[in-house]
Amino acid sequence: MEHSTFSNTYQHVKSPSKVALAIMETPEGKYNLITLKWFMRTSIEPEMFAISIGLSRFSHECLQQAKYFNLCIPSEDMKDHTMFCGTVSGRVSNKLEEIGEEWFPGKLNKLPILKNGAANFECEIVTQVRSGDHTIFVGVVKHAWVDEDKKMLLL
Repeated sequence: MEHSTFSNTYQHVKSPSKVALAIMETPEGKYNLITLKWFMRTSIEPEMFAISIGLSRFSHECLQQAKYFNLCIPSEDMKDHTMFCGTVSGRVSNKLEEIGEEWFPGKLNKLPILKNGAANFECEIVTQVRSGDHTIFVGVVKHAWVDEDKKMLLL
């Protein structure tokens, strides 16, 4: 084993990894999606997830005003849509309309539940923490949805 940089070492161990889509309301009342690799379960009781969003991202702007986000664990069938949502800004595109994923309004705040997802979690933001050039948004899971026939996307 040899000493290395964080970047080089992380590149070696990061794949395969889970990926998620966070869905939130925009200031204009539409919906925005962002592809995330930086998310994690943070509590068993209450059930909680944290997502890390860069300060320069449109999603960060949205979450500063929102109280809720949905976390979708995409299925293998959603690979192209997941990649698209990670490369196009919500400032210039209505990604939900462009990808054409079927959805229905969730129970918590009517944010989209993606029908093709392997799982969806409806979260209420309870705190946020600045972490360098990102903010970690922590949400309590209020509702969960699963399609046990769908395999989770690994990238």
